[in-house]
Amino acid sequence: MSGITYVRGDATVPSVKGVKVIAHVCNDIGGWGRGFVLALSRRWPEPEAAYRAWHRERASNDFGLGALQLVQVKPDVWVANMIGQRGVLPPARVRSRRGKMGSAGVPVRYEAIDTALSRLADPVIELAASVHMPRIGCGLAGGKWSRVEPLVTERLVRRGVAVTVYDHGEGRS
Repeated sequence: MSGITYVRGDATVPSVKGVKVIAHVCNDIGGWGRGFVLALSRRWPEPEAAYRAWHRERASNDFGLGALQLVQVKPDVWVANMIGQRGVLPPARVRSRRGKMGSAGVPVRYEAIDTALSRLADPVIELAASVHMPRIGCGLAGGKWSRVEPLVTERLVRRGVAVTVYDHGEGRS
């Protein structure tokens, strides 16, 4: 069985062979413009465009907490937009959130991340892909990796999916 590998680097440039899925957490209000999504948008326009269209047309699709959208950006690279946070923190609260707010005060929704990861497993297995991610739900969503890591393990690793988690400089935990 595969496990979680932790590396220092940029999750948008996985350096392994084969098909890769870059997974990250999005909010449920259509906001795209802070955090890891900026790195995605610098590399490829498709994930942001797909997310914005998905949100815009939400009355007729599955957009909402726990939903998953897979966007192909290269023949061997996909981006998984996973809705795992309710709203966003105002900028002033982003600076003060670490250690100063309880989980009720942050946008992360662990049950939504769990649902999205569960939905991600089958397509990843069908693609024979590995999954690459920052510490999802733990940046601007304000979550704790000690709560997210077991979800990644249960939904992906236990199904044989190789997962790499990238730590990229200051500001991400």
